[in-house]
Parts: sequence; C-alpha cells; structure tokens
Amino acid sequence: MKGAIFFASKYGSTAEYANWIAESTGLPVFNIKNKKADPSEYDFLVLGAPIIYYKLLNRKWIRTNWPIIEDIPIILFTVSGAPAGDKLDAWIANSKLPENMLSNMIHVALRGRQIPKELTWFDRIMLLIAAMKNPDPVASKEEREGFDYMDKSSIEPIIAMVKKMQ
Repeated sequence: MKGAIFFASKYGSTAEYANWIAESTGLPVFNIKNKKADPSEYDFLVLGAPIIYYKLLNRKWIRTNWPIIEDIPIILFTVSGAPAGDKLDAWIANSKLPENMLSNMIHVALRGRQIPKELTWFDRIMLLIAAMKNPDPVASKEEREGFDYMDKSSIEPIIAMVKKMQ
C-alpha cells in the first residue's frame, strides 16, 4: 500500500515529528499548505497536527478533504503539551471533525515543545492568561515557562503501524 504524511505545524514540533516519521518509513511528507499534494493519491495517510487553542490546527483541511479521504485508513498524530487522556480527547472533540472520523482512525498522542520566546506576542499573552486560570500548578507553570517533551522514540508506534500497512 502507498501512503503519505500530511501535516500542519505552527512552531515546528509537528513538522519535526512528520520528518522523523518520513525518515523512518520512506513515506513522502507534505505540509498541508502545499496545494499540489493530493491525499486521494494514497492508500493510507498519516495526519499530523498540533493542538492550538484546544483544537487541531488542521481541522479545516480535514473537513475540506474528508469526502476524498474518509475511506482511507488514517493514523492521526497530535502534538501538544498534554499527555494522552481525557483532556486531550476533549480538545480533539472540540475541533468539530466529521462525526465518523475519530472512529475510523488510530490516534497517537505525542508531546511537543513550547518555547515562550519563539511564540507570537499574542500567543504568549494568551498562555499567560490561561496560566492564571489553570488550577493545575504544573500545567500553569508550563504555560508560563514553556516545556520540551520532544522524543523521537515516541514515534515508534506510528512506525510499526505504517510498516504493517505497507
């Protein structure tokens, strides 16, 4: 089966994971901003997206392309500061994806990186506001000071799934 990686990235963590997956699998990798890349040319897809403001950054691309990809096996990897669990699941649900999408794909949660000095001033201010309201002291500190959970070995489940599909 022929597959490809399609990703969206704002600050680079998701792009880095997408490129690591491409290096390990030989799959072509496309930024969703590349209008020439056609997901319908592939038998399976690996979709990557960061969670920005509690939503998938590629949600509009997914909704637009859903009619042509809904019958294609999909591995979705998300990148955020949150580990897998209820909070992350709620953020993905908040993205208002097509109803049957989540049940038709495999989701792998990857932890990213947030370096405050690299953020836009708007994003820094929004994180400071979120930190003040966050009852979780660890998450509040991460929102203020940043974090780096990037881990190349965390893509291993994705690599294994891709190899099975190939």
